[in-house]
Amino acid sequence: MPSVTIKIFLANGDPKRLRTAELSNWTGKAIAGPRSEFEGVLAREESHKSGVYFLTGIDPETGKSAVYIGEAESVRDRLKSHLEKDFWNHVVFFTSKDENLTKAHIRYLEGRLIEQAKQAARSIVKNGQNSGARLPESDREDMEIFLGKIHQLLPVLGVEVLVPITAVAASANELELLSCEIKGLKATGHLTPNGMVVLASSQAVLNERPSSQKYPWPVNMRQRLKDDGILTVKDDHLLFAQNHEFSSPSAAAAVIHGGHANGLTAWKNKNGKTLKELESVSGGGRGATLEGLLPKSE
Repeated sequence: MPSVTIKIFLANGDPKRLRTAELSNWTGKAIAGPRSEFEGVLAREESHKSGVYFLTGIDPETGKSAVYIGEAESVRDRLKSHLEKDFWNHVVFFTSKDENLTKAHIRYLEGRLIEQAKQAARSIVKNGQNSGARLPESDREDMEIFLGKIHQLLPVLGVEVLVPITAVAASANELELLSCEIKGLKATGHLTPNGMVVLASSQAVLNERPSSQKYPWPVNMRQRLKDDGILTVKDDHLLFAQNHEFSSPSAAAAVIHGGHANGLTAWKNKNGKTLKELESVSGGGRGATLEGLLPKSE
């Protein structure tokens, strides 16, 4: 993605309250706010326009992140009908400043956004089905550009439902894989802006260390991953059935080792250098020294 300038306006001076976001040289605009300021969100002039919206929160039945994605010719009127939904606590909606978003446009955007949110699999998508719409080729290209801008702004506003867990690299050289080995088992993964992704088919020990009873976080996390079908039993070890993102290299290593582990020494590159050694190469922090290990923007 090309570099962009983002302008964020904090209506109340608080980054968690009502805010607007715009990109340079783009006719779209985003409005975001917590459910506790619902009336303030609806009071915005932009809410009377057509657009697409995201309602995010925690699913009460599973305790997992959840999202509802919708479209409306009047965002304000449609959002009012969602007050009966109790899972969401934050709303973001996108409109166009030039008022060129038609019903077909927003239906197309809604369909694509629901599809992409399901593919990203970061949140439970609460929509029963997506509508979508067929568009002429030129309109479709315009909406794909609009869609790309939504992808750029959403994470800045604290919503990552569209962010793929594993970045796609154009070539093997763009993404250096790291490995974590224990007792003849091997896991592979790579760093991400959010932490670390362990790739599908990676292996983990079958049984937890006795010391994990004193510090049970890894045990609880491993059980949660088993319940979700992400970790499965295969012969004498556990197997990652799909890619999974952890908050840090140490969190990933702890699940693989079955107990507390230092991710800075547990993860190594193909030359056997640990993350700690890679960080010390230039004497800077992880963001500066490990830039080559992070997925590059397209």
